[in-house]
Amino acid sequence: MHMQLLHNDRVVIFDRTNFGRSNISLPNGKCRNDTKEKALKTDCTAHSVEYDVATNTIRPLMVLTDLWCSSGAVMPDGRLIQTGGLNYGERVVRIFGPCSDCDWEEVNDGLTQKRWYATNHILPDGRQIVIGGRKQFTYEFYPKTASASKPYFLRFLADTYDRYIENNLYPFVFLNVDGNLFIFANNRAILFDYLKDVVVRTYPGIPGGDPRNYPSTGSSVLLPLKDLQGPQIEAEVLVCGGAPKGSFTSVNQSRMFVGALNTCGRIKITDPNAQWVMETMPLPRVMGDMLLLPNGNVLIINGAGSGTAGWDNGRYPVLNPVIYRPNSLIGSRFEEQNPTTIPRMYHSTAILLRDGRVLVGGSNPHQLYEFTEVLFPTELRLEAFSPSYLDSESTILRPSILLPFSQVKLGYGQKVAIWFTITGVLKEDLISVTMVAPSFNTHSFSMHQRLLVLSGENLVKIGETIYVVTVMTPGSVNLAPSGYYLLFVVHQEIPSEGIWIQIQ
Repeated sequence: MHMQLLHNDRVVIFDRTNFGRSNISLPNGKCRNDTKEKALKTDCTAHSVEYDVATNTIRPLMVLTDLWCSSGAVMPDGRLIQTGGLNYGERVVRIFGPCSDCDWEEVNDGLTQKRWYATNHILPDGRQIVIGGRKQFTYEFYPKTASASKPYFLRFLADTYDRYIENNLYPFVFLNVDGNLFIFANNRAILFDYLKDVVVRTYPGIPGGDPRNYPSTGSSVLLPLKDLQGPQIEAEVLVCGGAPKGSFTSVNQSRMFVGALNTCGRIKITDPNAQWVMETMPLPRVMGDMLLLPNGNVLIINGAGSGTAGWDNGRYPVLNPVIYRPNSLIGSRFEEQNPTTIPRMYHSTAILLRDGRVLVGGSNPHQLYEFTEVLFPTELRLEAFSPSYLDSESTILRPSILLPFSQVKLGYGQKVAIWFTITGVLKEDLISVTMVAPSFNTHSFSMHQRLLVLSGENLVKIGETIYVVTVMTPGSVNLAPSGYYLLFVVHQEIPSEGIWIQIQ
């Protein structure tokens, strides 16, 4: 249900704790004892694991409180801060620091209010903001400070709340280039100054007025930020899929599964006269995941062709991923990909890996784990989607980074020389360098997802297949909050493997 890639190339995966036993035992005879738990008062199985991508192995982790439908993001120092959940986990803050034997640390009452289906984002000052949640029209910060230790009312969340259906949970939140937050909930969006607690501007509603947030679950990305040294940096948001008005009611009252939306809305949020531009996807999709690939294209994967999020509320799995090319002309941006054979319905996940693949897991559309005699069984398999840039015929065009050899600490506005090799013919005008923030993925939204295209200059050939490109790192924390990023060299839309950098 939840996944996060950390800078040691391990993926933290977790699910709810109140379903009873999992198939993975906790090590060394550990057990979770909870007299308040209804499903199992003594549980010696793991509901969280650390997945080692390189060895394809898992390490069981112990989580004490229920983190079902929770949120999170990675702090500048690399720790995963994970917040909220259900029952006795609603106000818990959980901390996971990447190391060989780390396990979850839990802070009870770390949040001021119950947070279930909330959204987190890293701020320029290194804190996290936690926005919304079920029947919570507020936001708060973590860690707490003397001046910011309480929840703050955000009327926008109340205004976008559909009674009984909600449709504003897991709001889409992105840090704009001016340091304010773009927040999209239901079918509307604002630009919010969280420092002054004021709405800076209200954007037009998305055309058609259909809801795009949970449970009418679409997905969204902040498109790649580029021209970072220019006088006016532009930012665009893309919102795709979801369920038409009334879909949730139709499913739950009469078991009628309304066809999902096949539209995307794109808006330049830095434009003073911002307007939505609508596009049509090849396939309708609800509960899909949108991920930024290292080359700046957008992957749309997972989901259903009708229904909504919720227990057994989806039908017609969408097995074909789609690539969206934001720099192509409108009308020619979508490309359908080869299908999977595994339905990825409610509670599916997808994250980008350092090698350019996308790790896909989950799908449990039932109130309990159901492996037989159901339309869509609970799915325990992981799989990887390999974009076409990993095809064997692209090998000679694929860059390989030589320097730096390992994790590197970089500053803002710093010139960096990156050494790389290409065995085939290099096209100088088709070289770029990107940096991607690893995101926290759950319920069709990747929190703190961000890709920056670095300004490059002075591409120099210094050997038969060796090149050096000099790039400038982002100039401010508004563009790239401090923390760990994956850096890629991209040639003809074919990315290298990434290397971990830390900007601070």
